[in-house]
Amino acid sequence: MKQQKNVAEGPGTVAERPAGKSKAPKSEQTRTLILETALRLFEERGYDRTTMRAIAQEAGVSVGNAYYYFSSKEHLVQGFYDRIAAEHTAAVGPVLAGDPDLAVRIRGVLHCWLDVAEPYHRFAAQFFKNAADPDSPLSPFSRESADARDAVIALHERCLAGSSAKADPELAGLLPELMWLMQMGLVLFWVYDRSENTERSRRLVERTAPLAARAIALSRFRVLRPLVRQIHDVLVEFLPGAGPGGAQDVRSS
Repeated sequence: MKQQKNVAEGPGTVAERPAGKSKAPKSEQTRTLILETALRLFEERGYDRTTMRAIAQEAGVSVGNAYYYFSSKEHLVQGFYDRIAAEHTAAVGPVLAGDPDLAVRIRGVLHCWLDVAEPYHRFAAQFFKNAADPDSPLSPFSRESADARDAVIALHERCLAGSSAKADPELAGLLPELMWLMQMGLVLFWVYDRSENTERSRRLVERTAPLAARAIALSRFRVLRPLVRQIHDVLVEFLPGAGPGGAQDVRSS
């Protein structure tokens, strides 16, 4: 189920506005100011110790105005997720329009994410402490994170569709989700990466992109199809957010 938009959210959200355009510049500037103020306070004080009142005060807006754009602290973090997803989508354009080699495309998509996320690395752990809770709306697997999650899965669909790899059509719906799960593994590694310029995360991309491309290419062989489906089902069944009835699609319905 798609995350419902709060009626008081205000126009021109990061996820909705067209690239390079702004329907309501003043409204968008206020929204951006509140979001950036919140990110700064999350870094300085920690997520748990930052209140909506403090964010409004630091941003120079009324508390009511802050709630007009973001209905809660969790909604602020969802705004951050939407921003990262939108920036990633924009950054990855040349990669998806370029080399059809799947390993090159996967490598490019993941490196673009690291580039976009780099300014936020210094306080990424602040979010992860809350996002790691499977019941938290900040979890990347939660229904509240559906829009940002779907945007990233759509990127992996485009990555695969524009490649020269011959993946089995029957597995087309599974592979982008598995590629997204691989990216989530990279995100977790990146959060804890303390190497200079997160160099270890970049090396991880270099090592895993060819392996992922090779595995996808092999998945077209009939003997391996059941294995791919079983891996997908096991991962989805035991992901945070999976219902007691068993596996569910990680994308919103």
